[in-house]
Amino acid sequence: MHGAHTPKIVGIVWGLLVLNTLGSAGAKTIVPLPRSLIQMVTMGALVAAFALALAVNLQLRIRPSAYVSLLTLLLVSSVISSANLESGFGALFRCFRLTLFVCTLWLLTRWWDGGLTFVRHHIRMYFAVLGSVAAGLAVSPGAALPDLYGGRLVGALWPLTPPQIGQYAAVIIGLTVLLLLGRRTDKTSAVVVIVPSLVLLALTHTRTATLGLFIGLALAIGSLLLTSAAARRFFTWAVLCAAVAAVALGSVLQAWFLRGQSKENFSSLTGRAKVWDALLAAPRSTSEQVFGVGLGDKSFGGLPIDNSWLAVYNEQGLIGVTLVAAILIVLGGVALLRPPSLQRACAIFLISYCAIASYTEAGLGDASPYLLHLAVAASLLAAPAAATPVPTPEVPRQRIPRWARRSEVT
Repeated sequence: MHGAHTPKIVGIVWGLLVLNTLGSAGAKTIVPLPRSLIQMVTMGALVAAFALALAVNLQLRIRPSAYVSLLTLLLVSSVISSANLESGFGALFRCFRLTLFVCTLWLLTRWWDGGLTFVRHHIRMYFAVLGSVAAGLAVSPGAALPDLYGGRLVGALWPLTPPQIGQYAAVIIGLTVLLLLGRRTDKTSAVVVIVPSLVLLALTHTRTATLGLFIGLALAIGSLLLTSAAARRFFTWAVLCAAVAAVALGSVLQAWFLRGQSKENFSSLTGRAKVWDALLAAPRSTSEQVFGVGLGDKSFGGLPIDNSWLAVYNEQGLIGVTLVAAILIVLGGVALLRPPSLQRACAIFLISYCAIASYTEAGLGDASPYLLHLAVAASLLAAPAAATPVPTPEVPRQRIPRWARRSEVT
């Protein structure tokens, strides 16, 4: 049975990886947390994750994984680009972090068997993170909905930005809906996860996460239409509800989507396009074009890049862009070649969500939640481990006396 022999400690390792990728930049929290303290906690979580993964897999049993292999190549190219210290010593520290991250994933591949174990770990961990966001909202609504972010929901207990919260909510909503359609969870548990997460997603006003959720779910459920009556019913009702909402709540939805921005600001993707144009126009040497300038904080000219492809191009060059594209193409291709199943649908949702979010969010080139989402997809697409045959004990041959053998002949 899938995941039957997965140790509980693997879930702890996954939770530590999630903690490491939460980041240290965000809104002001109710209790001010020094950035150095947050970085110490997140980096300590990664070191602990690697140590625990090593402890539970001392035999270093790993399974072949195209995804982690490509990540390893990306790590090598990152080390090459960071070695000249063009981005400072921080680039080497980020390479060390990415090394621990990739090594931990290699150690976990032992339990990537095409089951739903890591999907459940993923939902639990990010639901716990959203629980801290909800607690912060309950304790101090003013801190959780600050004017600095235009009244959008932020993390008041742990510094989380609206796009981060929106991403976590969208991913666990999508996965939980698919588990419900596949009858791998009950309705009560699904409602407990989906309803609060939808509320938090709405409060973040995060357009990318919302579009990623709906498009990703449409593609995932579409892959189940031929084999699942529940998927067909859900798809039909979803289309009807969307049509009614578009007619009845069109103006409200438009206001939510625009977030009070002017059309000019909206068309420039909240100023992102200006940073992108400046990055592409900046002069670069051949080495910088091929290898990039080394791992940094995903910014250019002091402003966030907010695009995975341009962030990778800036930091890891054209080689990095090629490897990230290969990751998405390989995972997507494997998913399309698999027969319809719940695991395949979950993988399609995660891959498509990451592909959509890559346009306005950075993270595909460094240790991030997006790489964890794709790792879950890779675990879902892994072939089930071959069962080890149980050796049959050899029965010792009984010696037949000579007189008995003579009687058998006669």
